[in-house]
Amino acid sequence: MRVLEIWINCPDDETADSIAESLIDLRLAACANKHQPVESSYRWKGNVEFEPEIPLVVKTREDLFDKVVEAVRSIHPYETPSILGVPVEFVNADYRDWVIAETA
Repeated sequence: MRVLEIWINCPDDETADSIAESLIDLRLAACANKHQPVESSYRWKGNVEFEPEIPLVVKTREDLFDKVVEAVRSIHPYETPSILGVPVEFVNADYRDWVIAETA
């Protein structure tokens, strides 16, 4: 079973905290890391936007990706949130086992 990191950009700390708490409570993620704000630039509905965002990284199992997406969409205020799954190629066995146990 593979570990997956899921990167989710959030508009503010409160959204990131709410998503992290919900995913951990639902056992869809073992843990989450909230990063410092970044400046995101992107095209949205014909305009180039520049907005601060809070990157949130959650650790989970690869097979839970679709459930995580569904849970995040129910909380996230964006119409089209960025939810990117990155498979972890290398991980120490005890950490992998902990992620699997916490998401069982």
